[in-house]
Amino acid sequence: MEDFKKFVRLAIKQGASDLHLVAGALPTLRVHRKLVTLKKEPLSLDEVQKMVTALLGQTQLKELGVSGDLDIGVSVEDVGLRVNIHKQMNGLGLAIRVIASKIPTPEELQFPDSLKQVADLTDGLVIVSGPTGSGKSTTLAAMIEQMNQKSTRHILTLEDPIEYRFHASQCLIEQRQLGVDFPSFEKGLRHILRQDPDVIVVGEMRDPETIALALTAAETGHLVLSTLHAPNASEAIERMVNVFEGAVQRQILLQLSATLRVIAAQRLLPGKAGGMVAAREILISTTAIRSAIQSNNLSSMKSAIQTGKRYGMISMERAIEDLQKAGAI
Repeated sequence: MEDFKKFVRLAIKQGASDLHLVAGALPTLRVHRKLVTLKKEPLSLDEVQKMVTALLGQTQLKELGVSGDLDIGVSVEDVGLRVNIHKQMNGLGLAIRVIASKIPTPEELQFPDSLKQVADLTDGLVIVSGPTGSGKSTTLAAMIEQMNQKSTRHILTLEDPIEYRFHASQCLIEQRQLGVDFPSFEKGLRHILRQDPDVIVVGEMRDPETIALALTAAETGHLVLSTLHAPNASEAIERMVNVFEGAVQRQILLQLSATLRVIAAQRLLPGKAGGMVAAREILISTTAIRSAIQSNNLSSMKSAIQTGKRYGMISMERAIEDLQKAGAI
C-alpha cells in the first residue's frame, strides 16, 4: 500500500488528473491532457498485484477475477481517488483519477448565470453531458455544494464510485456507492423515493431502466441530476430517447418534454494561462425546446439553442468563440 501512496503523492504534487499503474509499463501521469512517464523501471506483475491486494477485500478480489474489471473509490491523505482495476495482457492495470479535495465553486468553474440557477430548481431533470474526462463529476459536485450552502434539502446520491465527499451544511446529504450500498442504479432508484428525497443525484444514466426511473422521479416532483456521455445537448436527448422503441419511446418523449430543465454539455480545452478551461453548451427548456422533444423533431434543437440567448442558452461553437475572445484559450 505504501508504494501505491507514493505514486499518488507524486501525481498530486505534479497536478496530474490521472495516474496509470500497469504491469509491464512505466508508471504514467496525465498532466493537462499529456502523458508523462515517471523515470523508473517498468512495474512488475508482482508490484501491481500487491497494490491491488492491499486495495481490495476478498469479495472484491473474487469479483475482479470473474469480471476482469472493477471500480472503487479510495482516499489518500484526504485526496479522493476513483480507481479502475482491470486485467490486461501483462497482468493487471490501475487507472486512477485524482479528485480534488476541495469542491470548486460555480465562480471558480465559471458557471454562466443560467447554470448557477440550477441550485434554485425544485423539480425536473438536469443533465451534465460530455466525453470521459470532461469534468462532468466536478460540475455536478459544484451544483450540489451550491445547494448545500443555500437551501435546506435532503439530497441522495447514487454513485459509481463515490468521488467528492460532501459535508452537510444546510442540507442532509446521503451518498451511496454502487456495489456497496445498492446493487444497481435501477434497483437503487426503485427504492429511493421511499427515502424522502428532495434531490436525487444519479452518477450516470447508463441503461433504459435507469433513464425511465430517473424521468419518473423527476415527474413526481423531485429534482434529478445526472450525467450522460454525449458531446452536445441534442445528442444527449437523442441517446436518452433512442434506447427505447415504439410506444415506450413516445412515452419517454412526453416525460422528457415535461421534466427536462437544463442540459450542460461540456468539453475541456487547454487554457492560455495553463490548465484546462471548460467550454459549455447550455440548453434551457423553453416552449420551443419542449415542442421539439414532444414531436421528436430533435434536428431543430441546434437552431433553438442558437436563437435562445435571451433564455441563457449558448451553443458549443459560441462558447468556444467567447473563450477565445476573452483570451482564456
